[in-house]
Amino acid sequence: MIVLGADTHKRSHTIAAVSAATGELLGEKTVAVGAAGFGSLVVWARGLEGERVWALEDCRHVSGSFERFLLARGERIVRVLTKLMAEARKGGRQRGKSDSIDSIAVARAALREGLDSLPAARLDGPELDLRLLVDHRERLVRQRVGLNNTLQWHLHDLWPELELPGSALMSKKWGSRIARRLARAEQTMRVRITRDELRRLREHTQTINDLEAEIARLVAQIAPQLLTEPGFGPLTAAKLVGEIAGVDRFDSDAKLARAAGVALIPVSSGKPNRHRLDRGGNRQINAAIHRVAVTRARCHPETRDYIARKRAEGKTTREAIRCLKRHLARRIWHLLQTPAPITDQTVTPSIS
Repeated sequence: MIVLGADTHKRSHTIAAVSAATGELLGEKTVAVGAAGFGSLVVWARGLEGERVWALEDCRHVSGSFERFLLARGERIVRVLTKLMAEARKGGRQRGKSDSIDSIAVARAALREGLDSLPAARLDGPELDLRLLVDHRERLVRQRVGLNNTLQWHLHDLWPELELPGSALMSKKWGSRIARRLARAEQTMRVRITRDELRRLREHTQTINDLEAEIARLVAQIAPQLLTEPGFGPLTAAKLVGEIAGVDRFDSDAKLARAAGVALIPVSSGKPNRHRLDRGGNRQINAAIHRVAVTRARCHPETRDYIARKRAEGKTTREAIRCLKRHLARRIWHLLQTPAPITDQTVTPSIS
C-alpha cells in the first residue's frame, strides 16, 4: 500500500508517495493547479507499484477541485485534519517547514491515525449545497454585524439622545422609523452615508431571512428526521448535515465522534481512570453539537435527568455536558443512517 500525501496550495500541489509498511519516501512530485497538472499526478501515481490511497489535507476550497478530479477517476481519498500535521512534523527527522515536508507529514499522519479511521472523501451531493448556503448566510451575518455597529455610531453622532434596543435596526419597525428620521434631517454627508448603510443593512437582513427559509426547506428534504429531535432547529441541523457531508463516510458513531472532536481522550495512569477533552476534530460539527447539548440541558426533561445522573456520579456539569455530546454524536449518526424521504414539508425557520 502506498499513501500519497498532498500539500495543496492555491497555485501548486505537492504530492509525496510514502510506503504504508515502512514509512519510506518513495517519491514526490509538484505540479501546477489545473486539469493538466492533476492529470500528470494521476499518471505518475498509477506508475507506482502497489495499491494506493490519497491523503488530502482538509483545506476545503484549496483542495476541493483536486479532490473532485481524483474521485471522478475512481481514486480512493481520505481527508486528514490540519491539526494532525503539527505532530507529524515534530516527530519527523527533517526540521523546518516546506511543501515537501508538509506533504510527507500528511501521508505519515494518515498512517499514524489509520487509513480506515479517517473520513473518506466523496462526490458532491445535496449536503454540499446545504453547506454552501449555510456558509454564505454566516458570512452575510458577520457583514451585517459590522454594518450595524458602524450605523449605531453614526446615529449616536447625529442624535446622542437616541436610545435603541439591541439589534433594533435589524427589525422593520425600527428600520422604518430611523429611515424616516434620516429623510427629514438636513442632508449632510454623514446623513447620506448613514442612509446608505441603513439601506444595505436592510438588504442584508432580507437576504439572510430568505436564505434561512431556503435552508429550512432543504433540510426538511434531506434530513427531516433531525428536525423531530429536541434541540435541533433547521440552522443547526443544516450545519451538521453540511459539515458531516454524508454519514456513510463514517463506519461507526465512534468515528464520527472522533472526527467531530467529541470523543474524550483517555489520560489514565495506574489506578486513576481519567479522560481529557479532545481539542481536535471538526470544530464546526463540535460547535453545532454543543449548541444542541446546551439547549437540551436547559429545556429537555430527559436530558436534564441525564445531566443529574452524571452529577450524582461525581462529574462536574462541564464533564456531564461532554458525556452528553458524545451521546448526541451517536444519536446523530443513527438518525442520519435513516433514509430521508423527499417531502415538500415546510419548517418554520429557527436559530435554535
